[in-house]
Formats: sequence, C-alpha cells, structure tokens
Amino acid sequence: MDIFFGLVGFVGMVVYGIIAIVGAIRKSDKMKKNFIISFVCFIFFVIGLSLPSSQTTTETDAEPIEQVENVTEEVIEEPEETVEEPTQEEIDAEEQAKIEAEAQAKKEAEEQAKLEEERAKLEAEQKAKEEAEAKKKSEEPELSASQQNAIRHAENYVSTMPFSKSGLIKQLEYEGYSTEEATFAVNNIEVDWREQAVKHAVNYNDTMPMSRQGLIDQLMYEGHSKEDSAYAVDELGL
Repeated sequence: MDIFFGLVGFVGMVVYGIIAIVGAIRKSDKMKKNFIISFVCFIFFVIGLSLPSSQTTTETDAEPIEQVENVTEEVIEEPEETVEEPTQEEIDAEEQAKIEAEAQAKKEAEEQAKLEEERAKLEAEQKAKEEAEAKKKSEEPELSASQQNAIRHAENYVSTMPFSKSGLIKQLEYEGYSTEEATFAVNNIEVDWREQAVKHAVNYNDTMPMSRQGLIDQLMYEGHSKEDSAYAVDELGL
C-alpha cells in the first residue's frame, strides 16, 4: 500500500506539473490550481517514500516467528537419552532367578498340600475312631449289677496279686459269682496275661527255689498257658 501511495503521488506530480507548465506558457487560468495539485502530489510522493515497506515490516515481524520455530525445532531435535539394553548375563540371571522363584513356590505349594493331606487323614482317622467307639458303646449290652460287681472284683484282684485267666475265674466263682458272671467279668477287663505269668514266676522264685521245668509246671498248674509260663521263666533267666 505505501508503494502504491508513493507511485500515485509521483504520477500525479508529473502529470499536473506538466499541465501547469503548459498552462503557464499559454497563460491559462488553471495554471495556479495545477501547480497546487502537482505540489500536493509531490507531498504524497514524499510521504510514500518515507513510509516503511510493508514487505520489510512483514519480514521483520516474521523473524521472531522464524526464531521461535528454530528454537522449537532445536528443542525437538535434542537427542533422547538412550536406554542401555540389558546384557546377556543380566538376562540369564533374571531368568535363573525367575526359575528359582517358581521352583520355590512349587515346593512350598507341594509341602502345604502334603500338610493339608496329612491333617485331613488324621482328622478322618480320629473321626473314624470316635465313630467306632460310639458304635461299640452303643452295641454294648447293659450290665446287670452283679456283672458290674464281678468286673470291679476282678480288677481289684489283678491289681493286688498275679492271676491266670482260669485262676481268676475260679477265684470269682469262689467269691460267689456264677460261672457266667465270672467269665464275663474276666473277658471284659484289660489284662496282659503274659505279664501276669511273669509276676507269678517272680513271686514263686522269691519264696521258694525251683528248677526251670519245676517253675514252668507250677505256672501251668496255676492256669497259665505253656507259652506264657516258658516266657515268664525266660524273663527270670532260668
């Protein structure tokens, strides 16, 4: 726009200047007016020359933008920090650690499963035992007063002196119990009859000396079996 303004002023100055000169030669009445217009155009021409070029201004204004773009490009073009790739040794170590961790977890899981299996087995055995005891108790016949007394009497005898099974039955019969009651009582007490034979042998050996065979015969006479009698004598070292 400033170039156009100066160009128009220049053209107007030349045109009206020529017209004014021609009018002066011819002594025209419009000569003065034409000189004034030519002078005004000259002023416009000078003003147009004095105004800065819009293209220059645009280029000047564009320089900061270009600088900003250059700075932005420089920032963007900055090299990124490179991440070092793990070495093969590090990869192998990581894989080994992973394998060991999985193996440890598997081992712990197996141990836990084994413990749970053993616990379940013990619980099942305990439950089966309790059920068997409850069943046995429910199946046991109700004891009569005489049977209960016979059992207590038999327990008292074996706790104070040694007896064979048949000898204890005879002793209970001697106390007035029937053969059935005496047999029932002896069959329903917990007694180690072999241990009773050993105690019997010790008593005989402490009170009177006997040969091996004589002691065996005496124990058999008391009602002990031949095997229990021989075992008892062996325990004495005869």
